[in-house]
Amino acid sequence: MQSTAGVPQTNLQTAPRLKRVLGLWDLIYYGIILISPIAAVPMFGEAQVLSKGHAVTTLLASMVAMTATAVSFGRMATVYPSAGSAYTYVSRGFNPHIGFVLGWAMFLEYLFQPLQNSLYAALTIQRLLPHVPLAVLSAVAVGFMTLLCWMGIRTTARTNQILLAFMSLVMAAFLFESFRYIFVHQHWQGLVSMQPLYDARTFSVRAIAAGTALAATTYIGFDGVSILAEEVHNPRRNVLLATVLVCIFTGLFAGLQVYLAQRVWPDYRTLSNPETAFMDVAQVVGGYRLFAAFGIVLLVSSLACGLAGHLGAVRLLYGMGRDNLLPRKIFGYLDPESGSPTYNVVIVGILAYVGTMTIGWERSVEILNFGALLAFMAVNLAALRHFGFGREQAGQRNLFLDILAPVLGFLFCLAIFLGLQGSTLVVGAIWSAIGGLYVVLKTKGLSAAPIEIDFNES
Repeated sequence: MQSTAGVPQTNLQTAPRLKRVLGLWDLIYYGIILISPIAAVPMFGEAQVLSKGHAVTTLLASMVAMTATAVSFGRMATVYPSAGSAYTYVSRGFNPHIGFVLGWAMFLEYLFQPLQNSLYAALTIQRLLPHVPLAVLSAVAVGFMTLLCWMGIRTTARTNQILLAFMSLVMAAFLFESFRYIFVHQHWQGLVSMQPLYDARTFSVRAIAAGTALAATTYIGFDGVSILAEEVHNPRRNVLLATVLVCIFTGLFAGLQVYLAQRVWPDYRTLSNPETAFMDVAQVVGGYRLFAAFGIVLLVSSLACGLAGHLGAVRLLYGMGRDNLLPRKIFGYLDPESGSPTYNVVIVGILAYVGTMTIGWERSVEILNFGALLAFMAVNLAALRHFGFGREQAGQRNLFLDILAPVLGFLFCLAIFLGLQGSTLVVGAIWSAIGGLYVVLKTKGLSAAPIEIDFNES
């Protein structure tokens, strides 16, 4: 018996396909690994300074925004299970031209990942080796990542598991030592205080908004849970639940870390090295050994994340070159011996090093967040259109899930987005405008569909 496509039905039944073998906790564990249990550590000092001592408040505010957005991501993942994620939801839910401009803006997130992590790795090494110039340390960090990418070496799942275990062990030591230090010096009343949440002497809505825009970095990666939608039992329930629970766990666990750090070091004005301030807090509660342990954790984590970001940017540029979105001779080139896009490896390495020398860590994080927050807002709007106003949902709409959740997610993300520094918004707007002009020219005045950006390359 033949199928309508002319393929034997038995062949269709035996064709290999992804198996639904993952449960809810598998997804939650995967999401926690993606985000990292120490995600709040790098942003602690800068968030303290920007928010004038309210880093915990910024983390909780951004948690509300990300949790509402997680509902939209989880639900859209059941409609379009694709690694393209936000780009796919907008391209199919709205318009491919709008999707292209969004994808273009998302490039900032991908291209600034290796820059941000290279710079943080260099700053971390400098705390351990203060006499070595930052330019040299940045060259070493970027060179290390570029060399590994050139050789085609990837961090393995086993390496990530070991790194996760080490990070968890060091963080557990910090939590224990912090509780002990606060109790010894301030007794029980020191462990319970409203000051990290609200300090009337320094509270400012504008400062909170600026700090929240930076704190949102803590949650970057939660949307990766949706990639596994085709391998999960009951994806309509579990993808949504896992995405939301990962955001809530991240916010509460990160909030606990930062709360204790604020109680140990309450005056943000005395932080001499905001970018690596958590290391100073660790030294206060646990001495030089904990200080060095956090330095090693942050260094290895930054190099691992930077390598993954470098590889992602290289592959994304190659996909764009292969599809002739960028000049194919350069960006679509593969080395005949290694089969690697070596030109892109060098290009990303050069951009990362130039960026570390010209762009501060805080600004690089903000530019990365520009693309991420724009994507989050777009996904909320796509969810609102599909579930709130789509014909498929007629007669069975849920007021909270279909309308209120995406609206709140959009408004929260918009508030954080507007908290970015003005210069960051200008840079992002110019970049997006270039993408808009490019798609107009490439499609002859929007008369044709743009070439799809393959985010599976990243």
